[in-house]
Amino acid sequence: MSSKGNNVQLAAEIRNEFTRAARRSIRQNGGLPGVVYGSDSESIPVSVNLKETARLFQTGRSEVFDLNIPGSDPVPVLIKDVQKRGGKVIHVDFLHISMNKSVRVTIPLEYQGEAIGTKSGGILQIQETELEVEGMPGDLPVTIEADVSGLEIGDKLTVADLKLPSGITLGATSEEVLASVNIPRAVEAAQANDEKAEEASEIKS
Repeated sequence: MSSKGNNVQLAAEIRNEFTRAARRSIRQNGGLPGVVYGSDSESIPVSVNLKETARLFQTGRSEVFDLNIPGSDPVPVLIKDVQKRGGKVIHVDFLHISMNKSVRVTIPLEYQGEAIGTKSGGILQIQETELEVEGMPGDLPVTIEADVSGLEIGDKLTVADLKLPSGITLGATSEEVLASVNIPRAVEAAQANDEKAEEASEIKS
């Protein structure tokens, strides 16, 4: 992997053999089988260096980089999918994109701050770690920031609370809950028992 100006460049080789043994040989030699598809073109089977590609598994899902394939102009791509087996990456899908057409990708959420409610015994619960967005390739953020610092016990952070870059739209509804601060179950159960005991005492009196 190299950098040319602001563009990341990843070298790739064309795959001509598609047997299980051929794929295993690629992995044993530090490579990773993959395929390039999309943008109204035929899919291209490729292999890339695993270590170099691994650096792009996070940012490469929303940050465009060039795949350098012998005999071809640099191909602008995003990492669309990564397949794993037994915790090891075994295959990668590259999405060939046009810089003039919007794309839909999944981007990780980056939670920031310490929820106020956790200082009073509440527990921050994360419901979502990533969101699907759509926008022009050049406008896609690497992560989406989600500030939880203002959450009290019982509060929820929803999609409507997010601040998105101009030109980016979300696939999720504005009401979808991303995170919340809740009372620990043991404390909640104890409070419920106390309320029942008080009700019973009032009835007797």
